[in-house]
Amino acid sequence: MTPLQLFLLLSLLLSASPLAFGPATTRPLSSPPSARRAFLSLPLLPLLAPLPSFAATSPPTPAELARLKKGVEGLDYLVKNWDAETTVCRENGGECKRDAEPVRRYLGLRSTTDPLFQIEKVFDKVKYMDGVGDLDEFFAAQEDFTAAITMSNSMAFISQFGEYNPGGGADQVLKYLNESKENVVKVQTALKKMIEVMGV
Repeated sequence: MTPLQLFLLLSLLLSASPLAFGPATTRPLSSPPSARRAFLSLPLLPLLAPLPSFAATSPPTPAELARLKKGVEGLDYLVKNWDAETTVCRENGGECKRDAEPVRRYLGLRSTTDPLFQIEKVFDKVKYMDGVGDLDEFFAAQEDFTAAITMSNSMAFISQFGEYNPGGGADQVLKYLNESKENVVKVQTALKKMIEVMGV
């Protein structure tokens, strides 16, 4: 029992005792209970019961494994079509600008429908899979994956403002976009390694 649970239990016991708030003669026996006493008399079982655990205890589902494969396919497509995916042109032959927003979508950072959205929850289940390979190798690749996503996302975000920073311009936008791409490749490599260790 935690200190908080013990405190609440003692509060319940004290609230039920006539000695808790002074001599019994200070309050007629027939007086209705106060709102405070009524509240303290509520059952504490929900508070005293242990909290449920939400940690992963089962292997990834087929749908979750399919998300991994779809995520790799998306990254493959992004790398092969980088310029097209990161360029937005106005209609009717208007001006074209580089745009890093699609990068964040392929990394699973934009929408709950993105295949790689919160994919770390799937990674947490891998240790419960049958026939999985070297877990140390998997976790090492996972660290590379997480670090590369963080860096790629940062560079993609910064590129959005490269044109407006002092001394900035299209060259600065392209510089940060290229750095983002380098890390997307690292994400791609790490994810493929994890899938290989998983044997899926």
